[in-house]
Amino acid sequence: MDNNTEKDYVLLKGNEAIAKAAIRYGYDGFFGYPITPQSEVLETLAADKPWETTGMVVLQAESEVASINMLYGAGCTGKLAFTSSSSPGIALMQEGISYMAGNELPGVIVSVGRGGPGLGTIQPGQADYFQAVYGGGNGDYNLIVLAPNSVQEMCDCMGKAAKLTFKWRTPVIILSDGVIGQMMEKVELPPFTPRRTNEEIGKLYPWATNGIGLKNRKYNVMSTLEFDPQVMEDRNHAMTEKYRRIEAEEVDYELYKTDDAEFLIIAYGISSRVSMKTIDILRSTGVKVGMLRPKTLWPFPNKAISKLSEQMKSILCVEQSEGQLIKDVRLAVEGQVPVYHFGRCGGIIATPVEVLEAFKSMAKESITRNWPKGYWMK
Repeated sequence: MDNNTEKDYVLLKGNEAIAKAAIRYGYDGFFGYPITPQSEVLETLAADKPWETTGMVVLQAESEVASINMLYGAGCTGKLAFTSSSSPGIALMQEGISYMAGNELPGVIVSVGRGGPGLGTIQPGQADYFQAVYGGGNGDYNLIVLAPNSVQEMCDCMGKAAKLTFKWRTPVIILSDGVIGQMMEKVELPPFTPRRTNEEIGKLYPWATNGIGLKNRKYNVMSTLEFDPQVMEDRNHAMTEKYRRIEAEEVDYELYKTDDAEFLIIAYGISSRVSMKTIDILRSTGVKVGMLRPKTLWPFPNKAISKLSEQMKSILCVEQSEGQLIKDVRLAVEGQVPVYHFGRCGGIIATPVEVLEAFKSMAKESITRNWPKGYWMK
């Protein structure tokens, strides 16, 4: 492959796709620390040596805490940078993520989930939903959370995250899982995008702390500290208004066979891939079931789920956890229909047959009880 190639098709792991996409989308830097199951991100960058071809900085930091603070520094200067880690590593980054959100800085964080809590297991999991969507840091803030379910989407999300993080000046998390990170699929890599020059950054992002070499350029100071409570409140109000605009403009989801569906499955990441197979099996027997897959976990597709609920008898949430996504689904449904949960955890991935059995149990209870419309709003 060379820089003049318009399209390249390769067989890659999800983690490898992240690294190769970052080089091609013009990322300025990567700061990270090895942890299973995402270590291939750093390994691929080290093997490809983008510092020799594009000038991209690749640095193995001494810890996840160091990594997020390096990302913080890069964001201050208007550079496009990213870090990657897995569950306990992302936990260590929460203070830095809160600081970045508070300063409204760009930066991309790739989280490849494993089973927990604590060190847990190196096997895949989706129990980091709360960590990503609700944040482990302090204060009132939100992060845009993208949820790929294929190796191709891992690649594409790096481009989408690069645009969103600067458009809204907020960190973006790509929330993957160990299966998507480790599985291999055919990927179409994007053409090379040149990195922005310091002059372009200075003109595009006047807020950046990249010196005063440009004309009519003042010092910029990045700080989340504010002693005046009224000023702090005004800042919080302004950020909240920005989050409302994000919710209005950036919701993304996929519908699968929902036009005539009477039952709905909601899942993301690897759970959505498993659920699609289950739906195909059920459809072959005449059962009218479909799926909504959130592609953005925040902002969440509340309106779409609420609208679909009107035609459903019940909804099944499938996730590799004890039940986190289901909390947001129930809020979106607003009691219109019953919502059930099926999940495996500890690194165990549900099979289509297991989801099928969970669906049968849900459907049987829904039909047997024949819930009256609006019952769940009582």
